[in-house]
Amino acid sequence: MIVIGGEALVDLVPDKSAPDGGLGPLRPLLGGGPYNVAIALGRLGVPAAFYAKLSTDQFGDRMLDRLRESDVDTSLVERGSEPTTLAVVGLGEDGSARYSFYTDGTAARFVADRPLPEEATALCVGTLGMVLEPGASVYERALFDAAERGRFTALDPNVRADLIEDPDAYRKRFESWLPAVDLLKVSDDDAEWLAPGRDVLEAAREWVSRGPAAVVLTRGGDGLTAVTASGEFAVPGRSVEVADTIGAGDTVQAALLAWLHRNGALSAEELRSFDARRWQQVLGFAAEAAGVTVSRAGAEPPWAAELG
Repeated sequence: MIVIGGEALVDLVPDKSAPDGGLGPLRPLLGGGPYNVAIALGRLGVPAAFYAKLSTDQFGDRMLDRLRESDVDTSLVERGSEPTTLAVVGLGEDGSARYSFYTDGTAARFVADRPLPEEATALCVGTLGMVLEPGASVYERALFDAAERGRFTALDPNVRADLIEDPDAYRKRFESWLPAVDLLKVSDDDAEWLAPGRDVLEAAREWVSRGPAAVVLTRGGDGLTAVTASGEFAVPGRSVEVADTIGAGDTVQAALLAWLHRNGALSAEELRSFDARRWQQVLGFAAEAAGVTVSRAGAEPPWAAELG
């Protein structure tokens, strides 16, 4: 089982029927980086559990229902009276998304510290779950504990700069996680923010030297690049009509984990042994899955039957 730790939230997405330059209705869509990863893993047929706190409000009820509908284990989900985190989404003409977050006092911040179940073979964390306290410290401890116990670990910082009060402190904290991370996924934008003024490939090579077996860079329409100690491997993006990019990177993370799980390669040792052919396979699968997600409005990852 792969455990995914982090926030669930509601994206308030502009309805495309709004007049140009005008404010139209906002559609509530369920999301949050780790939540999207859990949904995508469940839909891809991988045993997955979501580790988080959800509100007892109507949004939280629907989030729980959607996890179950997507075949995600909810035994690690707790409920609380705090409201659901909200993200107001702005969409560019190319479908790219920007976010304004409402997080004060919301349920996602107050996840309980608990041991991972014995059947957990991997832990994946990231996004606001590694920023919003006190929950960020809970997930950080879970990451270090999983690494110490030899479980596979994956991290997607999915940087939301507006919520990081002290960027330098966060960057140092990020660097402290690297020895405990087997697979690091970052977007080009994330890499530029985490290593300001440096080439993203150069930064990825340095991160690999600090612990991860591989760093996978998501590069928008330019595809995916894996950086390892033995070299760099890339695949192009899929040519699709883009509805929006919400959940694209989360789908990549889930698809990478799903492929590794299915092929018995969910370990740092296996990742370090991958040659160009294996990286073409795993990155190609992730690119295909993300192509489906961006062709749909909101974070709607594919089911296994939709992929080749």
